[in-house]
Amino acid sequence: MKRILNFALLLLPLTTAGVHAEEVSSLLKAADHFRVGTDNMQVETSIATFNRDGSKEKERNYMVFSQANRQSLVLMQSPAEKGQKVLMLGDDFWMLMPGSQRPMRITPMQKLLGDASIGDIATMSWAQDYDGKVVGEEQCDKRPCLHLSLNANRKSVAYQHIELWIGKQRHEPIKADLYVQSEKLAKQASFILEATANATGVSEMVLLDQLSSHKETRVRYLSRHVRTVPEQWMNPMFLAKNPSLE
Repeated sequence: MKRILNFALLLLPLTTAGVHAEEVSSLLKAADHFRVGTDNMQVETSIATFNRDGSKEKERNYMVFSQANRQSLVLMQSPAEKGQKVLMLGDDFWMLMPGSQRPMRITPMQKLLGDASIGDIATMSWAQDYDGKVVGEEQCDKRPCLHLSLNANRKSVAYQHIELWIGKQRHEPIKADLYVQSEKLAKQASFILEATANATGVSEMVLLDQLSSHKETRVRYLSRHVRTVPEQWMNPMFLAKNPSLE
């Protein structure tokens, strides 16, 4: 009964006055649910880059296993990257290359394609990684939304500061300004919900680079399934010695 009541509270309209930290956390959990679902998910993902004239430049595919306790495994699926893997364990990231038994340390800002970094698909939990406050209520695309200002509670996340807008009623993510450690605006993101009457998930994240190329990168979530992977998959040395997992 308590769990049902807690979920109902996530969907209630919220006033911005006197919003406590635990309420901000609940808002972020609701937004996270739209982005990735629950803990222990298998998310089939594609990333495509587009030129300024709207033509597609490149596209690559990834299989992301997002697990509880800040653990993620990304398997590269496209021919140009086949066999490469990225493992995230809390604040630690490793790249594993085919034919090498030495995992390489990387950062969440390691680029995948276009303006999408490994942190954009491997670190999925705003509720775990950020603290913040509700700035106010605004109109977003002709609908009421809440504006949240978030600061990272860990140094290893891709973005140290996020200005986030979510729907006032259901708390679905609408758009975000993403800032790197230097407080420069690195990217602007917008979120597209599934094309259903009662959409419960984000189908696409659109990234616009604000630092260099100013191109558009689209991260599409092709499918989501609940899946808990074997514990040894979260071990970088196991992955280095076992290049084929499936």
